[in-house]
Amino acid sequence: MRLRCAVLDDFQDTATTVADWSPVQDRVEVVAFTDHFATEDELAAALADFDIAVTLRERIPFPASLLDRLPRLKLLIASGMRNSVIDYAAAARNGITVCGTQSTSTPPVELTWALLLGLARSLVTENNALRSGGPWQSTVGADLHGRRLGLLGLGKIGSRVAQVGLAFGMEVTAWSENLTKERANEVGVHLAASKEELLETSDFVSLHLVLSDRTRGIIGSPELALLKPSAYLVNTSRAALVDQDALLAALHEGRIAGAGVDVFDIEPLPVDHPVRSTPRLLATPHLGYVSQSNYRTYYGQAVEDIEAYLADAPVRKLG
Repeated sequence: MRLRCAVLDDFQDTATTVADWSPVQDRVEVVAFTDHFATEDELAAALADFDIAVTLRERIPFPASLLDRLPRLKLLIASGMRNSVIDYAAAARNGITVCGTQSTSTPPVELTWALLLGLARSLVTENNALRSGGPWQSTVGADLHGRRLGLLGLGKIGSRVAQVGLAFGMEVTAWSENLTKERANEVGVHLAASKEELLETSDFVSLHLVLSDRTRGIIGSPELALLKPSAYLVNTSRAALVDQDALLAALHEGRIAGAGVDVFDIEPLPVDHPVRSTPRLLATPHLGYVSQSNYRTYYGQAVEDIEAYLADAPVRKLG
């Protein structure tokens, strides 16, 4: 009997075409779901008859309460090699093997700059006006050259964002709790003396931190109050790094010039979520990782993970 594999959150309906599934098709029936399952009950019902599940990034939690309801599930594949919403102990207890895939940091770097440039030059406002017959030029763009870009985090993604900023002729400064002057010098940026100094002096601030107990809520009301009224904030990392209510309040009140956001406390966003009606906000539906190269890697290596599991030699195991 063929095993059944569920591919979750295939919003673009590309999972089965962007990669070659033929190596496992004689042994595995692949079913892609293009709609999101919003509740645990919905997901448990949908996955009840599946042996394998492929989940996209960290959008769908797999807590013990869900895994305990899926006795047939034996292989869970997560895109990327880090996933904070899977209960690995519960997976092991239920005899579920958890595997990952590789992922490239290039797409989120590029999206960070798409958001930053879109904010600086009011691209959405101007494009909408042009298409609707509105005013010809209604905004004055913010310059990048000679302005300061502040980066919270200077890891793989943050350092690449820094390189682009330097290419634009920006002054780039960075801070995180463990960032050293030597590392900042390697990237060619200035090490801020503190988070507060970075926020007070930057014209653009972009977050590139791993979410942890230490970084959760690292930008809240006190930090937002430090930003210049002309400053822009960009978050393509994790929603929980920023106090969402505090950010929306700052945007509504015009205390900062704008924000670019790709990550949210609830995904997909409900139709009536306040983010959808917040001014001065350029928002995208978590597109940071969504690119042709990443999808080819995610789903191509998902096939490899399945092949290896069927051969009793799992690869890229997580947990």
